[in-house]
Amino acid sequence: MEPGPSPSSSACADHPTPAPEEDEEGGRGWVLVPASEVPGADAPKVIDWEDLQQELARVWSLSAALATARERKALLAARLPSALEARKDSVQQDNELAEIRERVQARADFMWDLKMHTKKMTEDVDDRREELRIKIRNLSTTSNTLCTARSKLKEADKLLSGENGLHARLKIVERMLRTRQQYMTAQVAHLYPVRPLIERSPANKPTFLNSSILKTRDAESMAPNSSQNGQAPLAILGLQLSKLTMKKTGYFSDKTEIQNSATALGYVAHAVSLIASYLGVPLRYPLRLGGSRSYVLDHAPSVESSSLTSAISSAPLSTSKRTMEFPLFFESQETTRSAYAIFLLNKDIEQLLNHIGAESLGPRHVLANLKQLTTIVQSQQYISN
Repeated sequence: MEPGPSPSSSACADHPTPAPEEDEEGGRGWVLVPASEVPGADAPKVIDWEDLQQELARVWSLSAALATARERKALLAARLPSALEARKDSVQQDNELAEIRERVQARADFMWDLKMHTKKMTEDVDDRREELRIKIRNLSTTSNTLCTARSKLKEADKLLSGENGLHARLKIVERMLRTRQQYMTAQVAHLYPVRPLIERSPANKPTFLNSSILKTRDAESMAPNSSQNGQAPLAILGLQLSKLTMKKTGYFSDKTEIQNSATALGYVAHAVSLIASYLGVPLRYPLRLGGSRSYVLDHAPSVESSSLTSAISSAPLSTSKRTMEFPLFFESQETTRSAYAIFLLNKDIEQLLNHIGAESLGPRHVLANLKQLTTIVQSQQYISN
């Protein structure tokens, strides 16, 4: 039969349980605690008398362990602020270390990029160095070639310069050539002299001024109409160009004057052909010599002579690309072709004048232009230039 509760245990159930507590001096004491605050107070544990001593001992040991735990708790509570402070310092150091690590990583990345850029620049520099090496090699080769060419140029200059050089010899040959041209032109001027015609004797023999080669400015003033200005007209071998070249001939015209004019034009054509061959100038309008039946050739497209007289008509002008021949003499009543032939002959004389650096006196001054041509070629200035 289980024993009932002892009076002491029942009293403990009705009254507040005293709990040991440390006094102000740090010693132990007992404090009364309400039963509602004691765990298990509503169902107290019943301890037998025989087990009381053992339970008391266990309680005592638990109390001692609890006191030890409280002391340890107090010790840990005292050490906690310093530990937290140390932990705070450690966390701050960890944050600073993380920032330093980030900066180091960023620096490492920058150094890596710089290294790659440096590597690329080094490769570019190597490529440029190779290109410059090739260019220097080519420049050296070119310099050697230039030096060789310069030396050859100096040798050629030595050959050209000096009294016995090629240039001096060329000048001598050119002077000799011009002297020869002057001599041959003088022969032509002697064969076909162009001189002022003074008057005609009753025997129809012309007389001339006893003057040799006139100066260029004297020849410039000699035109076909110079007789109207008080000066004698020009004639070649005593034959004067007829003024009928500018108008149509009739059935009752003076045939002798027309024949003399054709003969004079033949003389001029022969003289121009000889002088052109001596000067080495191909005439723009070639000549087909035949004495008083000479022709001027025109290789350019020309208008037919029949169309010249019918230019007023509404029919279009017919052109031909074949070589046209224009007579230096009068054919029956048609003088248009002859007038054009005289114009082309004067153009040939003008071409020779331009070749020697002179200007023509005009399109209707055939003999004056021929006189000017022979005068300039026979002058000393022609050889010196």
